[in-house]
Amino acid sequence: MGERLERRIRWRSGGAVASIRRHVGLDSPDRRIRLLGALALLGAAAGLAAFGFYLVRDTLIDVNAYWEAGARLNAGEPLYPEGADPDVASFYRYPPLLAILFRPLALLPFPVAAVIWETLVVASLVLTVRRLGIDRISTWQAVGILGVAIGWAVAIGQAQVVVTWLVTLGSPWAVALAGNLKVFPWLVALFWLGRGDWRAVGLFTAWTAGLLAFQLVLEPANTVAFFQSLTLDQVGEVENLSPYGISPVLWAVLAVAGFVAVLALARTRWGWATAVAYSVLVVPRLMTYMLMTLLAALRAPGPAQDQARGGAPVAPARE
Repeated sequence: MGERLERRIRWRSGGAVASIRRHVGLDSPDRRIRLLGALALLGAAAGLAAFGFYLVRDTLIDVNAYWEAGARLNAGEPLYPEGADPDVASFYRYPPLLAILFRPLALLPFPVAAVIWETLVVASLVLTVRRLGIDRISTWQAVGILGVAIGWAVAIGQAQVVVTWLVTLGSPWAVALAGNLKVFPWLVALFWLGRGDWRAVGLFTAWTAGLLAFQLVLEPANTVAFFQSLTLDQVGEVENLSPYGISPVLWAVLAVAGFVAVLALARTRWGWATAVAYSVLVVPRLMTYMLMTLLAALRAPGPAQDQARGGAPVAPARE
């Protein structure tokens, strides 16, 4: 039954992709390159504009939220106070790990801490592009098309840039760490689950448990409070790209459908890209800057990379 469902999803998705490519004229390689190039140029221009806009309006605003969270830990204050407004910039909605890592930075004046963190953010973006392949046209096409998301994330010092680099590494430890920073990257591990790569699943589980234990030891009350605070009330009132903003029921149906699709396609050449896309698009509070993590879909972990990073070799993809 499971294999039949997998074949049906693969057949329908393959037919849909082929139909779309025919209708928009992507069957021709030259036409496809020109179209993607034009979209990349437009996206890059929009990304530069977004970077300038948010750098002026919301200069490193998220760095300030992380810095304040670290300062609250230093002062012995709770990270997740009851009744906190999820729409204010200082609201901390992540696991305690990022705030714990910010404790030393919170001892510094904010401008100094912001420079240090933003340097890490920019370095993460550079490492992401390098990992994807500086000499690959597809890398720069994707960077351009996702220009607005990237520009926004860098301008406000968003941890999403670091998360993107970690997911791009495609290793169990990196995905576990990304999930301990932003939660939803944990869903990328469905890729290994769907492939039956139990060694990678085991490594991911061990790293996740270890990082959670680390937080529980250092911040027991805040770690427990974090899981208690994980409700859909955190979505708040924002310009939400998620279907949740239209209908929670629609979002739930699509989330279940996406979950099934990730597992069904895990052994195909679309497996990694589907898992990454699902981990991004299923977020009920989906902001534009979060889309930059779609960059990680461009490079699936290969056998050599997996073995070097402690995971099991990836089985050959079924076309």
